[in-house]
Amino acid sequence: MRNARDHFSACASQYAAYRPRYPPALFEWLAGAAPGRGRAWDCACGNGQAAVDLARHFEHVTATDMSAEQIGQAQPHPRIDYRVALAEASGLAPAQFDLVTVAQALHWFDVARFLAEARRVLRPGGLLAVWCYGLCTLDPRLGNAEFLHFHHAVVGPCWPPERALVDEGYATLPFPAPELAVPRFAMAQQWTLAELLGYVGSWSATAAYRKAKLEDPLPQLEAALAPLWGGPERSHEIRWPLTVRAATIS
Repeated sequence: MRNARDHFSACASQYAAYRPRYPPALFEWLAGAAPGRGRAWDCACGNGQAAVDLARHFEHVTATDMSAEQIGQAQPHPRIDYRVALAEASGLAPAQFDLVTVAQALHWFDVARFLAEARRVLRPGGLLAVWCYGLCTLDPRLGNAEFLHFHHAVVGPCWPPERALVDEGYATLPFPAPELAVPRFAMAQQWTLAELLGYVGSWSATAAYRKAKLEDPLPQLEAALAPLWGGPERSHEIRWPLTVRAATIS
């Protein structure tokens, strides 16, 4: 039986193809803030999106996810060791990591148990960093109002309750103190309408809508946006609010 927190195994290939990339400056900052560049643990790595970027800065990255399907979609890399494991019980050796990261996944965890696990595997002075991105925005001329309607009214009732933690930028989740001052990072992609629809198709709410309604909601979003998009080959900037929380663990 699939774990109740696992909203993404069924759409692992779509998740790998259409999730937005994190800004390179974020990983440069993480590498500079960590006490060393030896080992990093990317927890709940999904398809390895953040892990591959971490591997550009760290000698070895251990990337874990509870979903074997997600790990199966991960991009191979000589410095990344992919494993199926829970965030709260990773099975990793203690005090060996310079950095522990969680990208867009902390809201699914038992946070108290994960923080204890992060403390266990980090070496003294190691860095814990988590981040999330909220709802993207389009240029109003491209149908941002229609996009918001789809998000809030069409699939909105299908979002799991944990999504509210993302919308508030993890502000209410417990986190070690004192927190580090983190620079602002810009998160943006140039996407065609097909790429945007692929991304929306990877949402947990879209999957839940399909399961509950036995129909795909994406055609109605496509019908609303296509007349405004300028053709299937046109790409436009999509932007996301990115929130990062980080702390040094003594």
